[in-house]
Order: sequence, then C-alpha cells, then structure tokens
Amino acid sequence: MKILVMNWQDPRNPLAGGAEVQFREVFSRIAAAGHSVTLVCSGFDGAPREEMLDGIRVVRRGGRMLFNYLVPLIYFRRLRHEGFDVVVDDMNKIPFFTPLYVRERICGLVHHLFGGSIFHELDPLSASYVYAMERAALALYHRRGIPFMAVSPSTRSEMLSRGFPAENLCIVPLAVDHEVFRPAGTARCPVPTLGYVGRIKRYKSIDHLIEAMPEVRAAIPGARLMVVGEGDDRPRLERMASVLGLGGEVEFTGYVAEDEKVRRLQQMWCMVMPSSKEGWGLTVTEANACGTPAIASDVPGLRDAVQEGVTGLLFPYGDRKALARCSISMLGNTGAREEMGERARAYAAHFTWEEAAARTLRILQSVCEGVPPGRHAALGDSPELTPGPRQ
Repeated sequence: MKILVMNWQDPRNPLAGGAEVQFREVFSRIAAAGHSVTLVCSGFDGAPREEMLDGIRVVRRGGRMLFNYLVPLIYFRRLRHEGFDVVVDDMNKIPFFTPLYVRERICGLVHHLFGGSIFHELDPLSASYVYAMERAALALYHRRGIPFMAVSPSTRSEMLSRGFPAENLCIVPLAVDHEVFRPAGTARCPVPTLGYVGRIKRYKSIDHLIEAMPEVRAAIPGARLMVVGEGDDRPRLERMASVLGLGGEVEFTGYVAEDEKVRRLQQMWCMVMPSSKEGWGLTVTEANACGTPAIASDVPGLRDAVQEGVTGLLFPYGDRKALARCSISMLGNTGAREEMGERARAYAAHFTWEEAAARTLRILQSVCEGVPPGRHAALGDSPELTPGPRQ
C-alpha cells in the first residue's frame, strides 16, 4: 500500500508534540512492514527539504504559519501523480480541507477538536479564526463522508455529537514504548515532587498548578514542582512562580532529551496534567508506564487516560482548590500512591505501538477497499500487521 500523510510538523521539528510521536511510532512500523509512507509537512530552520526518516519519506515545504495554504499547491505540483492508495489527513487546529482537492481515498486522523477551548490559548481574533476553520472543515468532511481515526473514546464521542456516523469512526489509542518508559531501579526524588511534562502552552493551564502550590506546600512541607518542556507560555509562568514566592520550589527544565524526560518521569512522585482539553494525554500514559500515577483535569481525553481512583485522580477543570486537595492526598499517602502507581503501570501495559500500528493499517486497508472502518475496526480489535509490497 502507498500512503500519503499530511501533518503540520514532522517528528524532528522542535515544536513536535504527541501527534508527531504517534506518527513516527505508527508509520515507521507500517513502513517497516513493507508499505510506502510519505509525509508532507512544514519546514523549520536547518531542515532539509526532503529526507528519509525511519523508512518514511519526509517532504517539507513552507513555514509553519502558512503551511495549510501551501498544501493544495504541494499536492498538485509534487504529489498527485504518484499513485497513492490513501491520504491520511491529520486534522489539528487549522485543517487542510483535503476533500476539496484530493482525489485519492481519504482517512482523517483527529486527536481532539479544539472548539471553544482554543480561546484558552489564543487571542480572541486568532481563536475565532481557528474556531471557524474547524467548524467549516467538520461540515465539509461530514458531508463528504470522510472516515476518521480518533485517539480516544472522548474524541470519538465528540465526533459523533457533530453528526459523523459511527461506521465512519474508529479508535486508535496512543501508546508507549515500554522498553523506554519503565520503572527505574533508583529512588524517587528525596522530597515530595509533582511534575508536569509536555509543551508549555496556555491551554495546558499549568498556571492552575502553580497557583495551587502554596496550598500544597502548606500541607506538605518541602513539596516541589518540576515543569519539564518548553513553550511560549514559559515566561509568564516563571513570573507567576516568582510573584507567588515559589522561585526556588518550581523548576523549569526547558526542553530535555528523551532519556532525561524518562528519568524525570521516574523521579517525580506524581504527574499532573491540568489541561483544558486533550486528545488522550500521552505523557500521562508515559508516566504510568514508569509506575508514576497521575492527577488530571476531568476533561475529554484525560478522563480516558486516567482511571479515577485506580491509576490516578481527576479534578474539575480550573478548580485550583480541588487540584491542591488531590495533590496533597497523593503526596501525603505513600501506600495509596504506590498502589496507584502499580495499577497505572498495569493499565499502561495495554497500550503498545505495535497494536496501534496494526490497527491503523487495518483501518487504512478498509478505507482503500471502500468499507467503512467502524464496521469492523472497533476498539477491541487486534489486527496484525500485514506486510505489503513497497511501491
């Protein structure tokens, strides 16, 4: 099978996030099984216009800000004559509107719909633009009968609520490389430590966690917070921590390499994800695979990644008091925390990239055959990778 994937970024992009991790882990395995995979994405400083990455041909054009407007031109000039069997349209914030110009069969991929949550991230004018573009694209994709892969039951439910038929929706959960993300042989941090891992964006609501820290520290003396990752909201958060007198108790690591991220997940006592919305919450499952339980806001995606009272705790989004209470409970009860950590590790073990790749390939083969993938590619399926000739 010959597959074209359209995504805003590639895994080497400094701004890459969970969507790019999923792309690399899934499609590198599909390529290794003998299928041809091409990714078209935006470029970044120092990146070649084309290269092979893990068996995937990466075609970069344009910059991140206007890439969506270049996609139709790139397709017509560079890609439409290559004979792809299926085009995977990764819908993220500003869509590509592929049904208007792509003639091959299309399968959408959606982590989560932003909807009103985009107003937590952008200024009102920019947020209104993204909001309108997303709504217009959903209407188009629905009208054209485009099937979609969603990364969580919450996202699938949201697509159903937008009128997409169940037979056109299937779930491919995010997963973990269990050879990399696993419990450490060393001890946790010597002091009670909460951690956030991921991009530092406004909609992730890390400010809620920082604002909860004074109450946490009052109940758990010496408690600290490590914020692992980089993003444009970091300066604001650093100022906030300083104003609250937490300058020495909140550590901002900036971007860290994968092995250092794993070490941090192994060290923290609990992972916290206070985001306004997620597709799944990949770093939650990565933490769980390290035996680290999670506290998360009770929002779509995160309520799929966290089993309330079993692998972690959920709190109402935006409720700093509830977040503080959950943090105090988790840090203050060693036995309960360690039990949750063990159950979290067992839950994370269900999610593997091999299974995600197999399921993705099964869905794409179904789309190529003109069969709605939701009829037989439901959450419980366990299809095998089927090698296909590279073209």
